[in-house]
Amino acid sequence: MNPAPNLVLVGPMGAGKSSIGRRLAERFGLEFVDADQAIVERAGASINTIFEHSGEAGFREHERTVLQELLQGRGRLISTGGGAVLHHDNRRHIRERSFAVYLRVGVESQLQRLQRDRSRPLLQRGDRVQILHELTRQREPLYREVADLEIDTDHLSPSEATARLALQLAATWQSTEYSQ
Repeated sequence: MNPAPNLVLVGPMGAGKSSIGRRLAERFGLEFVDADQAIVERAGASINTIFEHSGEAGFREHERTVLQELLQGRGRLISTGGGAVLHHDNRRHIRERSFAVYLRVGVESQLQRLQRDRSRPLLQRGDRVQILHELTRQREPLYREVADLEIDTDHLSPSEATARLALQLAATWQSTEYSQ
């Protein structure tokens, strides 16, 4: 068993972090927190608006602050944004304060899942296929760096992925929510 006060889902956009996260949180009795939604609530602006006014660097600073605050709690399942692993402080906090699960997904599945999505600023900058391949190349080593467990969600529905992940988590992770 690998005890940790929180469970964190990392991975690229379209991997299922939010939909699987909600289901897992309910199954394990954890508070579900979507980090991107927490950023929006704290900033009082949409992610697109933050990107427009502060750029990606400004957004990443909001992300770093919010994630650090969220990880100070216990008993949470935190669904991170795809780029949360880019900042070394975020990776350190994730390793120190959580059991991290990397939800893998291939570019073809991402394209299918995100085909109608126009809310993601990084996908509005050109060829989606090229962008997703580049993001995968940059971020996959960082997801693996923080991950205690990996699962491929490519050909799984959120329900199927949740069921498989719940079994693996029951064997590998122990919440420290009630200790100390």
